Amino acid sequence: MDEPTRGIDVGAKVEVYELVNRLTDQGRAVVLVSSELPELMGMSDRILMLHAGRIGGEFGRAEATPEKLMAAALDIGRGSVVNSLIR
Repeated sequence: MDEPTRGIDVGAKVEVYELVNRLTDQGRAVVLVSSELPELMGMSDRILMLHAGRIGGEFGRAEATPEKLMAAALDIGRGSVVNSLIR
């Protein structure tokens, strides 16, 4: 699903979230593309962040924070000051 909740009202978002939950409850995999970090963090078991067409980071639900996700999306290197602060 590519940006399934972009431009829709809150009630419709709830319906999309319920659909995703029904699919995963049935054991189906869902690939969700979203630019909304809270949505990604709330709906995902695993998050892959892309930067320049490559995987910039992979995170499980428990380890994903907005700071870590943004660092991976922006390709902030391991030695950078920002990345050392978010660890």
